[in-house]
Amino acid sequence: MPNTKIKVLIIDDSVVMRQTLSHILSKDRQIKVIGTAADPFIAAEMISKEPPDVITLDIEMPRMDGLTFLSKIMSQRPIPTVIISRFTEKGSGNAIRALEIGAIEVIDKNTLGAKSKTETEQHIIHLVKVASKAMVRRKNLTGHSTFKRSSMNDAKSLPSEQVIAFGASTGGTVALASILQNMPPNCPGIVIVQHMPQAFTRSFAEHLNSICQITVKEAEDLTPILKGQALIAPGNQHMTVINTGRHFSVSLNDAEAINRHKPSVDVLFYSLAECAASKSVGIILTGMGTDGSQGLLALKQAGAMTIAQDENSCSVYGMPKEAIRLHAAEHILPLSEIAPFLIKSLDKK
Repeated sequence: MPNTKIKVLIIDDSVVMRQTLSHILSKDRQIKVIGTAADPFIAAEMISKEPPDVITLDIEMPRMDGLTFLSKIMSQRPIPTVIISRFTEKGSGNAIRALEIGAIEVIDKNTLGAKSKTETEQHIIHLVKVASKAMVRRKNLTGHSTFKRSSMNDAKSLPSEQVIAFGASTGGTVALASILQNMPPNCPGIVIVQHMPQAFTRSFAEHLNSICQITVKEAEDLTPILKGQALIAPGNQHMTVINTGRHFSVSLNDAEAINRHKPSVDVLFYSLAECAASKSVGIILTGMGTDGSQGLLALKQAGAMTIAQDENSCSVYGMPKEAIRLHAAEHILPLSEIAPFLIKSLDKK
């Protein structure tokens, strides 16, 4: 019987972290740690001899930083990568850049101590298993495109009569960037739940705002939903849509996690189904788990248009798969077709 264990290479300049991660991952019978490396140069030699199925990678390392190494991997020999590093709020842009380059997920070392030892170990093991099944594609990262903003966008100040809601998890940062970059300045207001740690959502919103025609910002409580604007739920807060009588706004709350997530896609979708279903579109993108599937079904049953990203274009076909299984998605589309489909469909309304 062939060995089907997930082969993992750990890259971290900390001896203690290399030992800790090796100990955690070796507890699972489906995982085999094939080696550890103190820097990317050592790692590159090891990869050439025995390619791993998954890499765990630190950002701050001697001789070559993790982002540079990740860029080389994704442009030459893509390997599913989980970033495990220490991020400050100021440096959280590195986490967003890692996801943009192609990392499957990012774990902030600062947050690991906030969980119980068992939770931490289960979380890391789970992410490595998810990463091993993820679709990674070669990327040309020599040029980093930016969008030149137009100052002629009066539509942004107008309340939106329609609402587009996105839910995403693993792989969603890249998927959302792909869609939002193609949305025109006069598009309906957009609300987004992307599973992401608290320190990263503001940086993610700022990154999207710099490359999109529309305005993208981290949501604040009672922010109105405007045309040409996307609001991203802050990490560790649920976001709902409310009808104030004059316009739609978002409301933030600190309730318990749903489906182990906070913010939760289901929370957003259920709120939209209650107050604006006939005027809304629900879209579920790549991600692990099932969050958002029941909420998307509620939206469909309430009269909203519903869309799920197709399997071939997903990094992780978990959330869309569950939504499709429940017959919650009216349309199943490749990532590249979602923005054009939205623009064409909403123009008819």
